[in-house]
Amino acid sequence: MIEAHNIRKEFKTPVVKEGRFSGLRTLFTREYRTKEAVRGISFQVEQGEFVGYIGPNGAGKSTTIKMLTGILHPTSGRVSIGGMNPHKERRSVVNNLGVVFGQRSQLWWDLPVKDSYDILAKMYSVDQADKERRLGQFAELLDLQAFWETPVRKLSLGQRMRADLAAAMLHDPGVLFLDEPTIGLDVNAKRNIRHFLKLINEQFGKTILLTTHDMDDIEQLCNRVMVINNGELSYDGTVRSLRDTIGLPTLITVTFRGPFAIPEQFQKAGEGSRAVPLRVTSAVDNTVTIEVNRREMNTLDIFKELGRWGELDDIDMEDPDFEDVIHKVY
Repeated sequence: MIEAHNIRKEFKTPVVKEGRFSGLRTLFTREYRTKEAVRGISFQVEQGEFVGYIGPNGAGKSTTIKMLTGILHPTSGRVSIGGMNPHKERRSVVNNLGVVFGQRSQLWWDLPVKDSYDILAKMYSVDQADKERRLGQFAELLDLQAFWETPVRKLSLGQRMRADLAAAMLHDPGVLFLDEPTIGLDVNAKRNIRHFLKLINEQFGKTILLTTHDMDDIEQLCNRVMVINNGELSYDGTVRSLRDTIGLPTLITVTFRGPFAIPEQFQKAGEGSRAVPLRVTSAVDNTVTIEVNRREMNTLDIFKELGRWGELDDIDMEDPDFEDVIHKVY
């Protein structure tokens, strides 16, 4: 559904000269500095996938999205949406594309929300019956009735994002690009947005590419994650595989019912030790805290090993926080 083949994007900015008559010298001998924002990225997103596209600020996320949507032309490489080039077949591609930029709205600032939908329906040639049916669905899922008659400029950020999502889906596109859709939202607003996105992906089969700095968005919504850093794709796979690849330890808290004995090789090994996959970090009364590399030791083997130490009463396993995993990638 979405394909990027070896896409690159360079930006040229003029070099500001200093000293006397700098303006005059710049007029006749202008120099440019070239910055490569995206460096030969390739990937494919199949129909119905929900893919997270993440990276630090300035990594090239938004530049990639703008090339995929046809806003920017790649310096080199090829982009296609549903088999069509968004730069050469823009009108056809736009009919199958929905876009939401978290800090920009496609709604008319001074008009009531419902009037913006009337204008968008005309622009996309959505007939009256389809418009009313879709808006009825969105109004229920996103609770739009509460601000249906309110001018867009008076909406809260959460209300505007819900209205923008409905606007992006009004012409029933197969592909949805989301750039920071939950930025600045409170917990309830994020929950509503995530519920809607999960629903249109799972029940309506929409293909979604999401850029975000909110790692909860990735964990709760995406079945695949791509990581971009310094303009290059550094990872493409599942969230679980990313955790395993990084190898951050799982934290295990074990409570024993009675006496127990920790084998000598596991007793508070050195901080950077890799001699054993399991390392005791603390032992207080009958409770032991352990770090374990689950790439080297599976869950069944962990339980068997702990059972040799004494009679188990309770075990709690906590995977590393996804934020820590991503920072390790960066």
